[in-house]
Amino acid sequence: MTRTIRIGTRGSALALVQTGTIAEALRKAGENVEIVKVSTPGDRSHAPIAEIGVGVFTSALRDALLHKQVDVAVHSYKDLPTAPQPGIVLAAVPPREDPRDALIARDGLTLGELPPGSVVGTGAARRIAQLRALGLGLEIVPIRGNIDTRLRKVADGELDAIVIARAGISRLGRAGEITETLDPIQMLPAPAQGALAIECRVDDVDIEHLLRSIVDDEGTRAAVTAERAMLATLEAGCSAPVGALAEVVEDIQDGGAEGDLVVERVSLRGVAAAGLDADSVELIRASAVADKSDAERLGRDLAAELLDLGAGALSGPGRNQR
Repeated sequence: MTRTIRIGTRGSALALVQTGTIAEALRKAGENVEIVKVSTPGDRSHAPIAEIGVGVFTSALRDALLHKQVDVAVHSYKDLPTAPQPGIVLAAVPPREDPRDALIARDGLTLGELPPGSVVGTGAARRIAQLRALGLGLEIVPIRGNIDTRLRKVADGELDAIVIARAGISRLGRAGEITETLDPIQMLPAPAQGALAIECRVDDVDIEHLLRSIVDDEGTRAAVTAERAMLATLEAGCSAPVGALAEVVEDIQDGGAEGDLVVERVSLRGVAAAGLDADSVELIRASAVADKSDAERLGRDLAAELLDLGAGALSGPGRNQR
């Protein structure tokens, strides 16, 4: 009897596109696949993310996995709590989309061209903190909703601009509406932004090996491992004002008699807001590099440096949420 691998996903347009890439890769490998839509509390709520909590988009998918209603769950990696889930294993991290944030503004304006007082919408405390730190005199307002809803607020004149993840709008084929892709020097993305997390049950070894062999990307896994380790060590949930971006880079190492060797390392940058209110914000930044095999330790060490620099005073939504 031929098995069918049931892939659980949220029912949003973006989630279905993301899941479709995994389903297609498995079909090309000769597997039978069924996509199963799972409704999550986050999809049913209109409250700000900071109020409804970390994991609101992932808990229902994980429950469906543990109760054997699906065999695989596809998540936006940045939505996952940092604490591991008993009975579930991270089987694969596919190649990452562009992790940067993007601006969609009226009249094709860039961030620096928006007049002081312009109303900019975003749902992330991390983005709010970094936008305020730029000192552009913008009015930042919280927003929820899918990408269509957010874009409509700009088109209708309710907002002058929005800041969203570039990966999502690119996956939906609407990258042409981006007026500026924000440099990470201005705006570090959320840890694991642009990456997917593919989970299965820990005892389903065959499916774990299948996913790892077909869709896992070693470089992406190393980068997001460093970013997530930093987040976890800061004890900050995914809605906290914390940004991180890691990249796998090539470095030259002295190989002695064998000559110089090319080795892969992980370069990690992190930012945390030590204060976040309507009047002021203080950002603390740090960066470090380590061997690719030490990605998790790199994240922990960079978090420790941020804490030493004052990130222990971290305030804002998400503090101590895992």
